[in-house]
Amino acid sequence: MFVGLTLPVMEPDIWADGPGTLEAWARAIDAGPFSSLCFGERMAFDNPETLTLLGAVAAWTSRVRLVTTVIVPQLHDPVLLAKSLATGDQLSRGRLTVGLGVGGRREDYRAAGADPATQTMRGMAERVAVMQRVWRGENLTGATLPVGPPPVRSGGPELLVGTTGPRTIRSAAAWADGLAGVTLDLATTGVAHLFDVARTAWAEAGRSAPRLTTSFWVALDDGDGSGRTQIHRHLRHYMNWLPVDLVDAMAPTTGFAGTPAQLREVLASFADLGADEVHLIPTDSDVDQVHRLADIVGQMA
Repeated sequence: MFVGLTLPVMEPDIWADGPGTLEAWARAIDAGPFSSLCFGERMAFDNPETLTLLGAVAAWTSRVRLVTTVIVPQLHDPVLLAKSLATGDQLSRGRLTVGLGVGGRREDYRAAGADPATQTMRGMAERVAVMQRVWRGENLTGATLPVGPPPVRSGGPELLVGTTGPRTIRSAAAWADGLAGVTLDLATTGVAHLFDVARTAWAEAGRSAPRLTTSFWVALDDGDGSGRTQIHRHLRHYMNWLPVDLVDAMAPTTGFAGTPAQLREVLASFADLGADEVHLIPTDSDVDQVHRLADIVGQMA
């Protein structure tokens, strides 16, 4: 099983050093034992814009895969999104994996001027179909030339569906290459069920076995409980669209907080489920976290 690491794009102090923190994280992840560098999208927030960041991390790295976890295609014009992602794929020399999801925040749709009625599995699938036609070189606009550049991989980059719902997984089996899941409480039974749903759905669609990934928030400590406090602080900032009392109720059981040895046990449990990759989501912007996590992941190789 491979382990990727997410950039701390949702942290409140991410811009304190301009782009310095993001660049330091990207270079450290690329230099470590991680298989991928991940980053997600929000609109009504102070995180970096995802497609601009894609160009930057393509320049800052040379080895790891770059994974969007996730982009919401309904927030973008699909032809322009296809062009932007193909550009990122070329800039990274084919290292791009695109995670796509419906998105759970109506405020992001409003901020992007997107139609809330498209916040559906069908709305996502329709836009994916347009993007795939662009990547195949079809001329959808009637222009002199079709929209380019072509992606590195024929037909477009690897696509993962970002969801925790069986219905979305079954719907995406027709177009996705795999699953970009997330687990809040680290319950392996729930993850195992979603993996089984995906395997069955891909088989029924006549597709090869799906790539199975999941992710969770992480904070290391020495067994003193400070990691749980760190996750709580992070969730208060990141989940700002939810009532504070709900976030406070979730915080004690969301994500991983504990020692390096305990994290190795958790990662081993996901490997036992057949996960192809786990993406760790940091809850602090200190680049020292990359090095501490690298020690753990390196010992498991």
